[in-house]
Amino acid sequence: MADENQPIDEATQDVAPETTTEEVQPTTVETPKEDTEPIASAEEFLANFDWQNYEDGIEAVEDKKLKEFEKLVTENFVDTQGSDVITGKVIHMTDREAIIDINAKSEGVISLNEFRYNPDLKVGDSVEVMIDTREDKTGQLILSHRKARTILAWDRVNAAHESQEVVTGFVKCRTKGGMIVDVFGIEAFLPGSQIDVKPIRDYDQYVNKNMEFKIVKINHEFKNVVVSHKALIEADIEEQKKEIISQLEKGQVLEGTVKNITSYGVFIDLGGVDGLVHITDLSWNRITHPSEILEVEQQLNVVILDFDDDKSRIQLGVKQLTQHPWEALGESMNEGDTVKGKVTVIADYGAFVEVAPGVEGLVHVSEMSWSTHLRSAQDFVKVGDEVEAVILNLDREERKMSLGIKQLSQDPWTDITIKYPLGSKHAGIVRNYTNFGVFVELEEGIDGLIYISDLSWTKKVKHPSEVVTVGQELDVIVLELDVEGRKLSLGHKQTTDNPWEKYGKEYAEGTVHELSLTEIVDKGATIVLNDDITAFVPGRHLDKQDGGKLAKGETAEFKVIEFNKDFKRVVMSHAAVYKGVEADNVKKASRKMTDNAEVSTLGDLDALADLKRKMDNDEEA
Repeated sequence: MADENQPIDEATQDVAPETTTEEVQPTTVETPKEDTEPIASAEEFLANFDWQNYEDGIEAVEDKKLKEFEKLVTENFVDTQGSDVITGKVIHMTDREAIIDINAKSEGVISLNEFRYNPDLKVGDSVEVMIDTREDKTGQLILSHRKARTILAWDRVNAAHESQEVVTGFVKCRTKGGMIVDVFGIEAFLPGSQIDVKPIRDYDQYVNKNMEFKIVKINHEFKNVVVSHKALIEADIEEQKKEIISQLEKGQVLEGTVKNITSYGVFIDLGGVDGLVHITDLSWNRITHPSEILEVEQQLNVVILDFDDDKSRIQLGVKQLTQHPWEALGESMNEGDTVKGKVTVIADYGAFVEVAPGVEGLVHVSEMSWSTHLRSAQDFVKVGDEVEAVILNLDREERKMSLGIKQLSQDPWTDITIKYPLGSKHAGIVRNYTNFGVFVELEEGIDGLIYISDLSWTKKVKHPSEVVTVGQELDVIVLELDVEGRKLSLGHKQTTDNPWEKYGKEYAEGTVHELSLTEIVDKGATIVLNDDITAFVPGRHLDKQDGGKLAKGETAEFKVIEFNKDFKRVVMSHAAVYKGVEADNVKKASRKMTDNAEVSTLGDLDALADLKRKMDNDEEA
């Protein structure tokens, strides 16, 4: 109870009731506006937060703000306890390391060795990393880019392979048959054949360099990846090729590079498209190999002669860019003119002679010699020979020329009757022979034929090769001469006397000779009388008088029963020697008895008849 005597303050009296009313409100007093606003970011909260007052208990933080702060931390800061791949940003670089911000308590460090494949790494680049060591001995957060790339590599490799994406790889080193390339952190194989479209011998020039590749093969079982740089080049070439092909037209002149030389032509690179210049379209002059006038990498102009429907085979020409030599020939050459030239080609039928650059004429083998006995052109000329010839025929429209060499010398048949009259003797060379005779060349252009029957007086020649050889010198006699037909008949045996004339007396029919059997043959035996004559003895004429038969080498008397010089035949008999004596006795007796026939008795006649029959039987035997 208040003291009644105490004076009362008016002010207190007036406001007391209001104060009482307002004192109920503190339980509902609102938090200042700045305290109820949501936290903008974890960084801002941490920057403005008074950690000392919080730790001393002077300033409390509501649970709502703490939960909101934890949410922001979770969303914005990396948990260094995890092992996920995270993305960081390069904020600083030294000579050896890159400092990476991953929104953690502290920045991480990565050795620059892990970025060898990317020498262009710079501040501000984003990179994938993994936490390798939370705190090393110096308290530093250590990160790994290599591990992160390896984890993500297979996904990237598969995606790049499916989409045919062009990837960048770092050539680490050489290996057998190719190179090892770092692609997304995976070691891929680059075969040597896939480095470039042309063969590469020096692989070292690509080591420690970045190159673009296309992933061409993945083996998931063995974790192998094969890449190709050649595929990119081919793709570019193919695009260039399509562009060039779309613009090709016949008669178009292009500049190209000699890519390859073969025996049949030259391949020209037209800038991604290859065309072929056949050897016949290289030069108007005849050449044996394209390398005579061109070399690899040589630049030259070519004209498009033709191509197929899809323009995959392009035929080019070089000589068509210059005037045809026949057009430049003019009127300087005419039929009957004598020209000089070089033999370029030899065929069986003749030789081609270049009488002007790109202009050739044919010398047929029949126009090389006056001889009617044709030989190969190689017997007269060889490639590279300088020869003179006469123009026999000249067709400018058909661009053909016929030449002759023999026309430069006199026809030997002009005075043939004076040089080779009938019966004259000459020496010739055996050039050839056939079954029926031998061709003998008396001089260039004069050939004669010796029939086989005119080779020997005594031998029965079955083939000329038995008595003569090609190239042999042979004496001959002119037997016949046909000037119009240009034919000459010769004889060889006529150069000597016919020995059968002499032997006809020595071995006349009925003469007997003591000889030895030389050989036993079918149906009889033979006796060599001399170098020219061999006699024949029929089998039944080999019988001896005692009933036996003569043997080889046995000596006996033989009678000549036939001598034919026309058929060169001598037949002899041993049996005729002793049977001939009895026959002579019978003939004498027969004549005597005939003379005395008037006084002969019947008995005498019978005896005579018996002897006559015996004689006839012996002759038939």
